Amino acid sequence: MLKKIKSANRLNELLFLGGLSLFCFALTILRYSYSDTKAFLFLNWNLFLAFVPWLLTTWLIIHPKIQQNKIIIGLVICVWLLFFPNAPYILTDLFHLRLKLSMPIWFDLVLILSFAWTGILFGFFSLWDIERILSKYLKQKYVTIVSISLLFLSSFGVYLGRYLRWNSWDIIQNPFGLALDISDRFLNPFVHSRTWGMTIFMGLLLCILYFSFKFIKKRE
Repeated sequence: MLKKIKSANRLNELLFLGGLSLFCFALTILRYSYSDTKAFLFLNWNLFLAFVPWLLTTWLIIHPKIQQNKIIIGLVICVWLLFFPNAPYILTDLFHLRLKLSMPIWFDLVLILSFAWTGILFGFFSLWDIERILSKYLKQKYVTIVSISLLFLSSFGVYLGRYLRWNSWDIIQNPFGLALDISDRFLNPFVHSRTWGMTIFMGLLLCILYFSFKFIKKRE
């Protein structure tokens, strides 16, 4: 019975997130049809990348036997962490509102916020899954510490993507260049104050959002 309930909840989650994704896609098509410009069509790709972490953790959740293998869990979490920053990354697409484009700014605001909200949901739901899996092996306080660490690592990933233009797959295509940029920021932190400024404050924002979600969930 419990397994059926979990499957039903996961299906409802899929339908809800799928509906939000279709709504976002429809907004970009409406914008393209009205303005005849391809601006913001790229958000659909960004949202797909935000969907990948949720897909990975869903795979773990619906296969309980795999959760007993710590090596597989570790590998999945590593891949998950590569894509997880794509979820909050969409928030930074609000920077594009500064551009003078061919649609009312309120429409573009609704469009970007819709993508950002959906991306955040994909990310947070997947992080909840990670917590659920780790709680089988760690005490709750350590799970919380891991979650906070992952959120700040994600914030650092957002910086790498937004300002240094690194992508999730660059760890395979150009691992040495990526490692050089990352190591330089750790070896010379005071030279890269913007890196750590954005990482810290973006991380704090993500923690505020994430734990607000958890508080609302517990309140119910």
